[in-house]
Parts: sequence; structure tokens; C-alpha cells
Amino acid sequence: MDEKETLHRYLRARRDDLLGKLDGLSEYDVRRPLTPTGTNLLGLVKHVASVEVDYFGVVFGRPSGRHLTWLDEGAVPDADMWATADESREDIIELHRFAAAHSDATIEALPADAPGVVPWWPDDRRNVTLHQILVHMVTERAHHLGHADILRELIDGSAGQRPGDPNLTRRSAEEWAAHRAAIEAAARQA
Repeated sequence: MDEKETLHRYLRARRDDLLGKLDGLSEYDVRRPLTPTGTNLLGLVKHVASVEVDYFGVVFGRPSGRHLTWLDEGAVPDADMWATADESREDIIELHRFAAAHSDATIEALPADAPGVVPWWPDDRRNVTLHQILVHMVTERAHHLGHADILRELIDGSAGQRPGDPNLTRRSAEEWAAHRAAIEAAARQA
């Protein structure tokens, strides 16, 4: 597998992981802000889909043809980071899938060294390659997936990429409580 295929595989996996964070949650739980800055699960999905449309579209002269009003000049700041009451979960998931299909078409059509221009980046960095944007978007998705991991754990205690995630230590609820208490005690002692 070459480098472009490897990065594309990781991008697809992070897409699936992020959507999986919505599974089994109520409409309220996917939307509710859980940090002082308003971070929420559905907003993270909306944000990364919005960003991906432009990075694999506009940057490579392959606009998606989809107008995202929340990115317009004069739009409410950070409108891409939350879903309005009129935007359904299905709308946001459909946008996510649309962005993925559009991005996949660009990735498959272009070589890794294909040139692009990121018009919203500073002049000294705006000339890029598909390889750079793949790395950027895998990183962007992983960054926001980390946020989603924490939000999901705060909502219902679900941790890891999926039930039975082998990367997590197996503990009962009582064992997790004791583990957390030990960390809390160490923090207070320090």
C-alpha cells in the first residue's frame, strides 16, 4: 500500500469513528454543549464535514457545488460547530457522507503530489500538495475525534473506539471509580 492509500485508509477510519460517537444517543445528547466553549458531538461532525468539503474541493479546483451557509461571510461565528434546531441529525450525517464522497473522488482522481492552493492560509504556506492536505485532514479528524471521545464519555461513560475496545484496560464500574479516586488523590497530594 502506498503512502496516499495509507493516509486515505486512516481518513476513512477516523470518519467512521467520529460518526460512531453518535450511535445510541438521544437528539439532546448529540447536540448539548458539554464544555464552556459549547463543544458538542453533532457540531464536531458538522465542522469536520464542512472543512473536508473545502480542503478536498476548493483547494484543488474541485468545488463541491454545495453551499454551506454557516461558512458565509457574516455568518454567526462558529456556526459550523453546532447544529441549529432546524438541522436534523440526519442532515448533518448526510453532509458528512457527502463530504466524504466528494473528498474520496478528489483523492482517487489526483496523484499525491497534485498541487493545490489553500486561499485562507497565509501566503507563505498556501501552496500545498494532496499529500499535505491528506496529512492535515487525518490530523484534523483525529484531533476532533479526541474531543468526541471525551464528550461521549461524559455523556454516558462510553470510552474507546467501540464496545470492547482492546486498547482500554478492562475494569468494572467500581474499579474505574477506584482508579479515578487514586488519580484524584495523587493530584490533590501534588
